[in-house]
Amino acid sequence: MDLFQRMRVVGSGLVIAAYFITLHLDVVTGVIVHLTAMTISVPYFIKSKAWDVVMMMIFLMTIGTGRLITAAFS
Repeated sequence: MDLFQRMRVVGSGLVIAAYFITLHLDVVTGVIVHLTAMTISVPYFIKSKAWDVVMMMIFLMTIGTGRLITAAFS
C-alpha cells in the first residue's frame, strides 16, 4: 500500500470520527476533524484523477470553512 492509499484510509476513518464528533460532542471540533480528513484524502483522488470526487471534497471543505468562520464571529 503506497502513501496516498494510506492517507485515503486515514482520511476515511477521520470522516467517520468527524461525523460522530459533530453529532454527539461539538460541531466546531467535528468540522475541524472533517476538514483535516478531506485535506488528507484529496491527494489520493487527484493522483487517481477522480476529479468529480475532488470537486465534491473541495465543495464540502468550503462549507466547513464557512462554518468555522461563522463560529469564530459568534
